[in-house]
Amino acid sequence: MYAKNIWKDISEDKKKAIFDFGKDYIEYLTLSKTERLALDEAEKLAKKHGFVRADEVKSFKPGAKVYFTNKSKNIALYIIGKKPITEGIRILGAHIDSPRLDLKQNPLYESNGFALLDTHYYGGVKKYQWVTIPLALYGVVCKKDGSVVNVNIGDDEGDPIVGISDLLIHLSGDQMKKTGDSIITGENLDVTVGSIPLEGEEKDAVKANVLKLLKDKYGMEEEDFLSAEIEVVPAGPARDYGLDRSMVAGYGHDDRVCGYTSLRAILDIDAPEYTSCCILVDKEEIGSVGATGAQSLFFENTIAYLLNANGEASLLSLRKTLENSRMLSSDVSAGFDPLFPEVNESKNAAYLNKGIVFNKYTGRGGKGGSNDANPEYMAWIRKIMDEKGIYFQTAELGKVDQGGGGTIAYILGNYNMNVIDAGISVLNMHAPMEIVAKADVYEAYLAYKTFLIG
Repeated sequence: MYAKNIWKDISEDKKKAIFDFGKDYIEYLTLSKTERLALDEAEKLAKKHGFVRADEVKSFKPGAKVYFTNKSKNIALYIIGKKPITEGIRILGAHIDSPRLDLKQNPLYESNGFALLDTHYYGGVKKYQWVTIPLALYGVVCKKDGSVVNVNIGDDEGDPIVGISDLLIHLSGDQMKKTGDSIITGENLDVTVGSIPLEGEEKDAVKANVLKLLKDKYGMEEEDFLSAEIEVVPAGPARDYGLDRSMVAGYGHDDRVCGYTSLRAILDIDAPEYTSCCILVDKEEIGSVGATGAQSLFFENTIAYLLNANGEASLLSLRKTLENSRMLSSDVSAGFDPLFPEVNESKNAAYLNKGIVFNKYTGRGGKGGSNDANPEYMAWIRKIMDEKGIYFQTAELGKVDQGGGGTIAYILGNYNMNVIDAGISVLNMHAPMEIVAKADVYEAYLAYKTFLIG
């Protein structure tokens, strides 16, 4: 059903399903504030639904449920279909990294009686949105002896929070004359973590006290920051948003909302005609680069592994499989905001409560950096969505020349497979608190299931 409000004329059973699914999603989002945590939750759910690590399986018969992981930041789940793998795979691909602040490798310092952590922001952020809000620290400390310590400060009951200070309004005359991109600079996004000096220390005594606290809790020395990966993220759980509880407010909807709905879609199907896949990747917010980004060979290698297990270990079989595959690049779309209507062209905007959004193309300017899906593929998508009564809409990412953005779609399109962006409308995208509609979350889940079995 094209561009219709989901809440009109739906049954009480579906309303209940929307709210129940929203409750599950809120729990997942609250527990998945980093890509490592998102992967951990995905793996737990996969095991609960009968998926087994691929290296523990001897044969890959139709109906087999297997998964691969990569460097604690990627997971690829497969259900082997009835048709040969070389006839193509139905792929749902989403990213599980989100904009944030990362600690630098030498982050801890003292200044004027405060201990602070130096950061480098990750992904596209409005830097001024990250000051004066409660923040938490998550990540890992990898020590020279090979041990790995998990860091989690700010969300457990009784934990302190940290934060970034801003200039008081009474003294901000010069600051307020600056443009939005310079009112807070990247080098000023330093996190305050302490103000009590360590007894008996003369130099950098506050810093020394913080180091003592870290030593006592995590057994880490200052030099261990060199091999740590600690992320600064908003503190607190995801929450119902709106008096009618129709929306979800939380950190990381981009793109964990599509990651979760794609994951749930493959968990909730059995014995598809075509082999089904859900892959969750890292590094999309900085170009999908590196060993855990969509440009990595990890995904290609997992398919090669399956083909080899079925006696088809050739480059030609791999290329044929990829070319015959179809994919939904499961990524969010910019929701129409009634406070800022001027940035959208209303006929081609994404609206909350109107279902999953298909973006034929994204990109910047003249579709730069975009995957531009074939109309034949879009026609097939329309057909299967209409046959199952799925609410869907189409959109661009704002007015022409207004801005733009990208996804992983073009990367998978390089394999000569059909790919289109398909995701959920988001307000406040890339902010510490983003907003999605529960009805859209549930409808995306239904759309992804329909794609896998259609």
